[in-house]
Amino acid sequence: MIFTTPEFWLFFCCFWFVFTLSRGTARKLVLLAASYIFYAAWDPRFLLLLCGSTVLDYLVGRWLATASAVSTRRRLLLLSLCGNLGVLALFKYYDFFVVSAGELLAALGVSLEPATLGLVLPVGISFYTFQTLSYTVDLYRDPSRKPCGSLLDFANYVAFFPQLVAGPIERARDLLPQLAAIGSRRRGDLSGWQRIALGCFKKVVIADNLAPLVEATYADPGSVYPLALWLGTYAFAVQIYCDFSGYSDIAIGLARLLGVRLRENFDAPYAACGPREFWRRWHISLSTWLRDYLYIPLGGNRGPRLRTAGNLMATMLLGGLWHGAAWSFVLWGAFHGLLLAIGRLRAVAQIADKLPILVRRIGFFHLVCLGWALFRVETLADCAIVWGKLLNPLAFAPGKWLSEVTASGEAGALAVLAGLGTAVVGWQMLVVRDSQAICAVLERRPWVVQLYVAVALLTLCALLAPESPPAFLYFQF
Repeated sequence: MIFTTPEFWLFFCCFWFVFTLSRGTARKLVLLAASYIFYAAWDPRFLLLLCGSTVLDYLVGRWLATASAVSTRRRLLLLSLCGNLGVLALFKYYDFFVVSAGELLAALGVSLEPATLGLVLPVGISFYTFQTLSYTVDLYRDPSRKPCGSLLDFANYVAFFPQLVAGPIERARDLLPQLAAIGSRRRGDLSGWQRIALGCFKKVVIADNLAPLVEATYADPGSVYPLALWLGTYAFAVQIYCDFSGYSDIAIGLARLLGVRLRENFDAPYAACGPREFWRRWHISLSTWLRDYLYIPLGGNRGPRLRTAGNLMATMLLGGLWHGAAWSFVLWGAFHGLLLAIGRLRAVAQIADKLPILVRRIGFFHLVCLGWALFRVETLADCAIVWGKLLNPLAFAPGKWLSEVTASGEAGALAVLAGLGTAVVGWQMLVVRDSQAICAVLERRPWVVQLYVAVALLTLCALLAPESPPAFLYFQF
């Protein structure tokens, strides 16, 4: 079920009615049943993986609480790591690495038919795997931390449906206490509807309508002129932000209706002046997870500059690979790792500090767009083609792509979408505000104004929604 479809809202209204009438353990059971129904709607077979991860990490957490020997604690942590990452590697990366190895051997003259499995990627597996891993790692690091004493509460922590399939990636210390107390909470926060309406608007009106333009640009980038390729890349920058932050807004709004506060996942990322600031603003729950559970354990910035650069590169390479089993994602991660390493150089920082802040924001936004081009391409070969065109200052003829758009009568729609995209990026660069700030302003207004805004946004969604709304982009990760 996709958040922006009538099927989901029928499901949610039925669930919310039963949820608000129940109390105590019954309410927790209703929430867990709804979460499992929501996940089973994608493919009921994958419920076994979700339940398996839940039971494994719940038991490991309980055993860690009673284990005092360092060797025993290490073996328990290894059990959790191997169980969770092993399943993730099998479903997401096995075929990728086997095929890549076969292609490498073929290039060396060795003929070998790779034995692929052709497994379907379970939706949300990357998100809930990281969420459960953070629980066991935190318990391992801090022996004084108490594990969750209720399997029901822990199951709700793993399967909480508003953020199950695309985050935000929550920490047990933040989410588990809220879910443990959800049975005694009388009602949720109705301001969540504001956040839901804004998220639906970003997803349906902006992201979904930009999707065909982006698809047409990147379906065959070799035949697209550089100016058109830049326009398509700008469109993708807006699409992926509105799509993913729209999902996060809806998830946060749904959770508030249930009396749960999820962490913010975006904070005006296109207002960033450099790579470090960008990753404090974009997909915050993932970037902080990678910082706490990968970058810092590798050594962080404790050591020589070259070692720090290596830690940054390793973290971002794995962060890129987390997004998908494709070398283009690895290149995207390497690109951002390089930006982070260069950004830490004193000479670069001194030069950047002398530039006006808006110039720095616009300049770095274009670097982000170059990264998005690597993220969006279909094949590794397209990476060189796309960058060759984007970085060619002598080939900015409008070309056939723009002529066809104008001739087909879509120029008006393109202008409207361009205006919306410019508004999204310009708002972030100039005002430096994201959804939480907008909704905070609305919450201070009379309830009539709040209702009007929510209804207006949802009406625009109904009027401007594509016939076949695409799934959220991050469902594939």
